[in-house]
Amino acid sequence: MSDDSSTNDELGTLRAAIKQAVTDVREQTPLAQSFTNFVTINLVANAQLAAGGTAAMSYLPDDVIATAEIAGSNYINVGTLLPFFKNALPEIARKLHENGKTWVLDPVAAGIGETRTAILESFRDVPPTIVRGNASEIIALDAMWGLADADSTEPATRPAGVEAVDEVDAAVDAAKRLARHLAKRSPVGAGAVAVSGAVDLVTDGDRTFRLPGGSAMMTKITGAGCSLGGVTATYLAVAEPLVAAIAASLLYNRASEIAESTSQGPGSFQVALLDALWNVTADQVASSEIMETA
Repeated sequence: MSDDSSTNDELGTLRAAIKQAVTDVREQTPLAQSFTNFVTINLVANAQLAAGGTAAMSYLPDDVIATAEIAGSNYINVGTLLPFFKNALPEIARKLHENGKTWVLDPVAAGIGETRTAILESFRDVPPTIVRGNASEIIALDAMWGLADADSTEPATRPAGVEAVDEVDAAVDAAKRLARHLAKRSPVGAGAVAVSGAVDLVTDGDRTFRLPGGSAMMTKITGAGCSLGGVTATYLAVAEPLVAAIAASLLYNRASEIAESTSQGPGSFQVALLDALWNVTADQVASSEIMETA
């Protein structure tokens, strides 16, 4: 069999798994609980519901740990921190790891502030199953965890705020290192990193995919990335990490394109996005353009 045939077969298998994940979420309505920032908690919950899942939101460590026993997966977002998060989040991450539970991390604004840095550093040895963020956040987290070679000339951690100051291409190597690190400690033996940008990138440390499309209007509403993280956890409840991360990104790309075409501005775009998340079909998601790269 030629290399091209093998590649086509592998991509076909991936598309089938993506379609199955979208279908399973809508048929099974899996619970993916969230410990997310309070600025975007409503959109995160509504997006999970619109994608076909079930939401539960909490800030109490014992509540989150108990709910994880009945949830298919979990989501932690470190945006808009409150003082007690510094102790709560490391405790939750440790317990999720000890109990073999999968979870998704959105390292919002990685590199800013001592408290945020302490929280993210605490996750290194009890890491999530999927990390989803922008390029600057991925580069910063890779540096915080000390995953690059000592002689690496790649960018070091630096404050970037909630918006990326790096292009997706700058984060490719960091994303691969992070994904391999996650996989070594994963309860399911695999991990993935999703980097959002003009062309999204998703990798499991071995295979790397670029996902074109989506709408620039996503940057004009609060919580687009946060809600994508929540939906990624919804898919992680039914699929392996690479498939979950790709499926969620593709769902958002297709839904945001539809929402942009029917909305008049940020307010109506957010409403249209939720409607589109509900209406996009499994076939539309699975047939999206997917480019595998080295």
